Amino acid sequence: MCTKILASIIKPYSFIVTATTPMAATSMAATATFTTTTTTTTKPHNPPSLLSSFHSSKPISKPTSLTARTFSVSASLSASTVPYNLSNFKFEPIKESIVSREMTRRYMTDMITHADTDVVIIGAGSAGLSCAYELSKNPDINIAIVEQSVSPGGGAWLGGQLFSAMVVRKPANLFLDELGVEYDEKDTYVVVKHAALFTSTIMSKLLARPNVKLFNAVAAEDLIVKNGRVGGVVTNWALVSMNHDTQSCMDPNVMEAKVVVSSCGHDGPFGATGVKRLKSIGMIGSVPGMKALDMNAAEDAIVRLTREIVPGMVVTGMEVAEIDGACRMGPTFGAMMMSGQKAAHVVLGLLGLPNALDGASAGNLHHDLVLASAETNEFAQA
Repeated sequence: MCTKILASIIKPYSFIVTATTPMAATSMAATATFTTTTTTTTKPHNPPSLLSSFHSSKPISKPTSLTARTFSVSASLSASTVPYNLSNFKFEPIKESIVSREMTRRYMTDMITHADTDVVIIGAGSAGLSCAYELSKNPDINIAIVEQSVSPGGGAWLGGQLFSAMVVRKPANLFLDELGVEYDEKDTYVVVKHAALFTSTIMSKLLARPNVKLFNAVAAEDLIVKNGRVGGVVTNWALVSMNHDTQSCMDPNVMEAKVVVSSCGHDGPFGATGVKRLKSIGMIGSVPGMKALDMNAAEDAIVRLTREIVPGMVVTGMEVAEIDGACRMGPTFGAMMMSGQKAAHVVLGLLGLPNALDGASAGNLHHDLVLASAETNEFAQA
């Protein structure tokens, strides 16, 4: 009876193991092939590239319809392939002061480098990371990302209601193709099996670039404003910023920048801080807040209204909804990616560099993204 039940469970699977030596030997190399039946269509991604999905001159590969996916797993169980002795492992010696000096020297060098930088991005959520990724393709642009949380990524580690999957509406899947993030493809949208795949992928590619520094656990407490133009941010350690009411005065530090990008998210304990500060100092008239959920209206509006809101400061992501009274979108993420990417091109224009918005790169602009990236004075309707 048990044999029949087991057979019915493993029947859809094909499992083949080949061993170079008998199982009893201490060294064995095994290759296993699994075939599972599924009705999901999987989109193969293109190799990562420094070309933008805004400038994709290559034809986007069409989805491949699959009724089965084959996974080949090569597992080496040979101890001889391990380059060290796990049964008697020993680290090289080090002085504790060396560790301290290495961390301190590198961090202080970064602080000195970015005390006067090209672009400061406030907030390392999905929009802020997408903006930094796009901007950092130009190695001559120095970018500092200021993130109050210890862990960057904002809400993009999970989908809605703490579920895992990330839904992205087309054509924002072109950005996933550029990053090399795989997904299951549907008619008008795609699904990444875990949101953390997007966030970890974009962060690993972004932070490896030499012109980018992430200052996490650092709060942007205020803005530098001179002659009606935003010229940088006022910073402090996040834990210090959260405890001003419990301690004596703890003065901040500063980062000057040619352009500041505010990507602080929607309203909350630490949300929409950029635009709320603009209102409090009289640079904008109001922050009406985002309206009720409408995915179709919200995502188009967020990308369309991404712009320079006051001289020297660009607003992107859900903070756009706060300042324009756009609808909230809920658990879809394409607008965050596209708004961040558009914000990068707004910044490029402010820096006097070629971009996808002023026609300098229009020849290579992917047709699916023309409307999303076009400038307009139209405001969102609830």
